[in-house]
Amino acid sequence: MIKVGVIGATGRMGKEIVSLINQSDSLEYAVGVGSKDTKDTVTIENVDPSSVDVMIDFALLESFSKNMSWCAKNKIPIVSGVTGIATEHEAELKKASKDTAVLWSPNMSLGVAFVNSLIKEFKRIKNFDFQIEELHHSKKLDAPSGTAKLLQKSLKQAVEKDLPEPVAIRGGGIFGVHKIWAMSEEEVITLEHSALNRSVFARGAVTAAEWIVSQKPGQYNINDLIQV
Repeated sequence: MIKVGVIGATGRMGKEIVSLINQSDSLEYAVGVGSKDTKDTVTIENVDPSSVDVMIDFALLESFSKNMSWCAKNKIPIVSGVTGIATEHEAELKKASKDTAVLWSPNMSLGVAFVNSLIKEFKRIKNFDFQIEELHHSKKLDAPSGTAKLLQKSLKQAVEKDLPEPVAIRGGGIFGVHKIWAMSEEEVITLEHSALNRSVFARGAVTAAEWIVSQKPGQYNINDLIQV
């Protein structure tokens, strides 16, 4: 059994992840990590490294650096879906990857990873305008989403030209919709992914955790899972 620790275990995503781990025949829920010791969680400093094989982090950005550093120090692989990371956090990912396997992605959906892998095909068409549009629930703070930024980066590399900023729409309880528009004078092509529930992200994270425990130290992303 692979022993999994969940950072942010009492949050909405954390609860989904714990539920999936408990349903698995190959994974064991080892420990929940929170910002303070409670009956349900312990702080990262109080986790026994020998009790976990891999960590999944969906906590707030404020604890990202501390959690990444702990995993690197103890050589524990980590899957992180923390959003809103900046340049300094990217440097911390790179540093940690020298000591352990690190997988970070702004979106843990394997479907989004597949869509992202298709974007390179847009290089084959000329004289098109492009626009990325994303929709999320009204409580999502960052805009555009990390996923939209990821898709924007892939699209810009594919078509090799400047693009307008992604359009971000917030409202209701939308889990996540990402659409890539390709528009010419005669036709329109759309590539779209819609998340129907929060479990899709939790399932991707759990799948990534099961995969990463057998990987060498290094930096990985969710696309690596669909290439195996």
